[in-house]
Amino acid sequence: MVLRNVKLRVGERTVTGRLVRGGDRSVGDPNRGGLLAHGAGTDQDHPRLVELRDGLGRAGLTVLTFNYLYTEAGRKSPDSQPLLLSAHRAARDYLASEVGGPVVLAGRSMGGRMGTYLVAAGEPALGLVLYAYPLHPPGRPDRLRADHLPAIKDPMLFFQGTRDPLSRMELFEQHVRPLPTATVELLEADHSLGGSRNAAFLIEHTADWIRKLEGP
Repeated sequence: MVLRNVKLRVGERTVTGRLVRGGDRSVGDPNRGGLLAHGAGTDQDHPRLVELRDGLGRAGLTVLTFNYLYTEAGRKSPDSQPLLLSAHRAARDYLASEVGGPVVLAGRSMGGRMGTYLVAAGEPALGLVLYAYPLHPPGRPDRLRADHLPAIKDPMLFFQGTRDPLSRMELFEQHVRPLPTATVELLEADHSLGGSRNAAFLIEHTADWIRKLEGP
């Protein structure tokens, strides 16, 4: 497995990315790529994201992580949604050029949510992997982030904790599970999805799901 640091241009600025090319190739097509976006309170070097990146790389996937503009600048508060999407799109385009076609958009919490907005707007993807999708802000189940999800026609894989304070289970069952392209994996966990103890489960099931996707 080879790790390479890359620079991604977002308008007039740049952010850092880390590209992993796996050596096993057990996923199948060696050019199948996965973009792995971080959550709101972390960056691309968070240990749990690195576990996922390296595990999927060992499974044969080409994986790119990246920082959003605010994390690259060392700030804690996320950028506006248009800026988040600009960075996400730049990383997606870079990885697509590396592998020669559409990629899987994966992400933790906010990073996964940004991917869903791109795909709901009609932008290309092989599929979406959502680790702890934040269905609503903490303590605000009235502010659902689900209106755009029915517009997504590509396959989606949700890993969701049954005790996640950002996704009340009854709301998840009502608004997410019935989606026709959604596959759901529930874990007895909170928003962390159980941390490192569940990393092997997440990697194995993600790689297996991606292996079965139709596409280039």
